[in-house]
Amino acid sequence: MTEGNSEKTTATCTQGQEEALSGLDRIREAARRDKSLRFNNLMHHITIDLLRESYGQLNPKAKPGIDGVIHCQYGKKLEENLSDLHERVKSGRYRARPSKRVWIPKADGSERPIGILCLEDKIVQQAVTTVLNQIYEEDFLGFSYGFRPELSAHNALDAVSVGITQRKVNWILDADIKSFFDTVDHEWQMKFVEHRIADKRILRLIRKWLKAGKIEDGQRVAQQQGTAQGSVISPLLANIYLHYTFDLWANQWRKKQATGEVIIVRYADDIVMGFQNKGEAEKFLQLLQERFRKVGLELHQDKTRLVEFGRFAKENREARGLGKPETFDFLGFTHICAKTRKGNYFTVRRKTIKKRLRNKIAEVKEELMRRKHDPVPEQGKWVRSTVNGYFNYAAVPNNKESIDAFRTEVIKNWLTALRRRSQKARGLTWKRFGRLINTWVPKARVRHPYPSQRLCVKYPR
Repeated sequence: MTEGNSEKTTATCTQGQEEALSGLDRIREAARRDKSLRFNNLMHHITIDLLRESYGQLNPKAKPGIDGVIHCQYGKKLEENLSDLHERVKSGRYRARPSKRVWIPKADGSERPIGILCLEDKIVQQAVTTVLNQIYEEDFLGFSYGFRPELSAHNALDAVSVGITQRKVNWILDADIKSFFDTVDHEWQMKFVEHRIADKRILRLIRKWLKAGKIEDGQRVAQQQGTAQGSVISPLLANIYLHYTFDLWANQWRKKQATGEVIIVRYADDIVMGFQNKGEAEKFLQLLQERFRKVGLELHQDKTRLVEFGRFAKENREARGLGKPETFDFLGFTHICAKTRKGNYFTVRRKTIKKRLRNKIAEVKEELMRRKHDPVPEQGKWVRSTVNGYFNYAAVPNNKESIDAFRTEVIKNWLTALRRRSQKARGLTWKRFGRLINTWVPKARVRHPYPSQRLCVKYPR
């Protein structure tokens, strides 16, 4: 090597990253070749380069954990901090800190507990998740969509719509697991992880995170079960738990015991299944309750429903003197039996759940009133970002009515907030306000393709 060039250079960093990538690729290839292989040497893939990449993947605006360290503060001495963190992880001196528990409102009026981790815990969890994903992405089944790379909630929604319209589906089982993230059994969780992972240092890290506990109202609470919803690794652990608890078992039941057609779609702990025969749907629900009971889970009795749904639901219910086909909710949308625009074919119509739409409008109204004295361009930027964010998720085919209603209410509430800025502002007319609407409020238009179109692109076969 030429004298004076012995320091680490850009080329060396790139080479290190390529080597790390190559190592992860080798893990995935090994997992693909042998589905029973247990990996016993994964810790050496947790490199400083991977920790640096994991730090960059975190949300820089996320709230701090109990240590109070924020993203930019940690980044001021990033290399020094990562080097120290890497050494502690390798030597076993790394200690997981308890999460800070906060409560956020849900659409149904209840509250959801969220755990906010310390920044270093997030970095290490992100690195371990990156490594483990190489293994489990080869194991997870095709109907599991929640929190997986290159998959989204819309992919799960597409699968439900296409499955109902193109398969012989007459009954829908909408299953909800009661407080799933709070009731995960730690011993079962570790047993499921150990099916594929034999590296004791990785297993020790996972157990540390499960047992770290939480801080609530200033008091530390030991965690005997459950995973911190909101932690980086929690979605992966949840998918592993349900992969062995539900996915493999349900898929085997569908292949070997079901006589009619069955479709399965799972997004994290939300499960939708379609059945051709009512008797089989009822039998499966009974078996599922028993199956979950063995591993410490329970179906929510009020939210788990078996509904008649499909292309013949309307005719069958009319013949029995019943009303319109029932609906079911999944990932923010109410699913409704309908006909295509010309009335020739059966289709599944999706509308934003009414309660969620009302809650979102109320949330926007409250925020606009809080921002009413901000400069108008700043308000406009916030309105544009909020409306775009809502449309990016909700603007699916056949949901034009809901997104139109959302846009209209946002405009009304913004005008009300501007008129309350001062006595003079009360004279703001619709004509003058129209210029602000044209500048800052996006048009309501469908932003997603029809389910069958996107599903055919995602899965050409």
